[in-house]
Amino acid sequence: MAGARAWAELLRVSALFSVPGDALAGAAAAGLRPNRRTALAAGASLCLYEAGMALNDWADRCEDARDRPHRPLPSGRVTPRAALAASAALTATGLALAARAGRAPLAVASALAAAVWSYDLHLKHTPAAPATMATARALDLLLGATATATATAATAATVATVAGPRRADPARAALAALPSAAALGAHTYAVTAVSRHETHGGSTATPLAALAATTALAALAAREALVPAPSRLRAVSGPGGVLSIRPGQGTAGRAAALVTALTAAAYLRTAATPFLHAALNPSPPLTQRAVGGGIRAMIPLQAALTARGGAPGAGLAVLGLTPLARALARKVSPT
Repeated sequence: MAGARAWAELLRVSALFSVPGDALAGAAAAGLRPNRRTALAAGASLCLYEAGMALNDWADRCEDARDRPHRPLPSGRVTPRAALAASAALTATGLALAARAGRAPLAVASALAAAVWSYDLHLKHTPAAPATMATARALDLLLGATATATATAATAATVATVAGPRRADPARAALAALPSAAALGAHTYAVTAVSRHETHGGSTATPLAALAATTALAALAAREALVPAPSRLRAVSGPGGVLSIRPGQGTAGRAAALVTALTAAAYLRTAATPFLHAALNPSPPLTQRAVGGGIRAMIPLQAALTARGGAPGAGLAVLGLTPLARALARKVSPT
């Protein structure tokens, strides 16, 4: 049990709930329903995320020995060799899952893995750190979009009755998902910027900037939910089970708008309070709590992005991960 606890701390398992929503938000942003390759993308994301967690502690083992001696590596509960081996194995597994989803998802996953390893081994201690992490999260959402579209394109290729300029393909799906990827990346940038002060504290401006960013993202999501958007796309079953893309409207459109507004409010509530506390009192404990809150806030943000894409049911399912993440965070810190 002691060994399991040490690995749970090393891998920060309570933060895992912030990962699956990337794939669902990517699929929704592309106007597609989740499928088997969406699940493969989510599995790849989980593996690459955990690979980054293990590699992070391996790279920071000397620094943690000074500032956080209770962490698994400096305390001796997990060896550096085991942490590095786990990171390599998880990276390989993540890329293998992405390869099963198709060439385009593998290309995105490879870029994601490169961003993760570059961040942990070098860029984390440079001014490029927040941008690198923002890029990684944006790529994770695009991974879900391209994987889902790859399955749709493969199915459509086998159905002679389905053709046309609006048939999904990975490149078009990635382009459609860019706004959602940018929103998730902006939130990640803010959280990463705050995390650079979690050990020593002392920054008021950074949590304030993060608070402003999350407020703007929530307002943008809520505005898009309340203002009619005839161009919003949704997935519809076509001949042979293939998906086509059509404008969302009617009851489904109203449900998506309502869920988007509610999840955007949940996102703001989850992120804003700890950021405000850290700005008022930039001590290490409150700064670390702000980082944890920012990580958990990714879940309602993913839910809002998913619902905005025309999938309110999937958005609510993603939001349902929030209490699980909060409960587990009481036992294992996400930071």
